Amino acid sequence: MNSNRRIDVDRLTPRQADILALARQHGRVDVDGLALHFTVTPQTIRKDLNELCDRRLLNRMHGGATYPSGVANYGYEARRMLAADGKRRIGLKAADLIPDHASIIINIGTTTEQVAMALRRHEGIMAVTNNINAANILREVQSAEVVIAGGLVRHSDGGVVGEAAVDFIRQFRVDYAIIGASAIDADGTLLDFDFREVKVAQAIIETARETILVADAMKFSRKAPVRIGHLEQIDVFVTDEPPPPEITEICLAAGVRLEIAAETSAEQSVA
Repeated sequence: MNSNRRIDVDRLTPRQADILALARQHGRVDVDGLALHFTVTPQTIRKDLNELCDRRLLNRMHGGATYPSGVANYGYEARRMLAADGKRRIGLKAADLIPDHASIIINIGTTTEQVAMALRRHEGIMAVTNNINAANILREVQSAEVVIAGGLVRHSDGGVVGEAAVDFIRQFRVDYAIIGASAIDADGTLLDFDFREVKVAQAIIETARETILVADAMKFSRKAPVRIGHLEQIDVFVTDEPPPPEITEICLAAGVRLEIAAETSAEQSVA
């Protein structure tokens, strides 16, 4: 955090600081949910959000605000915390789409890790991955066969990238690919921050009979500079909230199956 941002944070009211913390945890906040959470009027929350957005601590969106990102991604541990419950639900929903004894490829990402966590209940999974974290999650499953790509290991997140990883991935033809994205543009473009990881993700899509995209709703309002591909290349899109109308229309037109990992009544929270 730079000094100007720290000064801005220090000047926040207690409620504004709590709103910022909720946005950091969930990736986004909405006016109605915050009004209910703090027992204040929506007008009061809008004023708080406007001030936070004016200070560039949050980004305004229809009905609420999102935690900001730019040309660089969040730190990996911070990404694990962002929209953590939504990612968990996405992981469970995506794993339900995969039968026992399937072959899969999982790429780098905190959401794809949640899919790996949910897949520990499966029998006889063969998992190919360039994600050291996913490999560690699945190696504990006695019936699973885990194959990890070779290449350059990124210090930031344990992802294996580079041409060696791409060449390794291209040797396979698997039943399912599980991929994530850092951002999804309104026109359906899938985006990431690291061109080396994008090359691996593109190879993963090419090797699978069916590709499952897992991405939380925060990705609809984020930006990233490197193109992975397009929603039209995806077979199933699993997310935690109904997408914007333009994304839903793209999925319908392209025959992409849209799966919403909605909260249960016991899991309702401010998000």
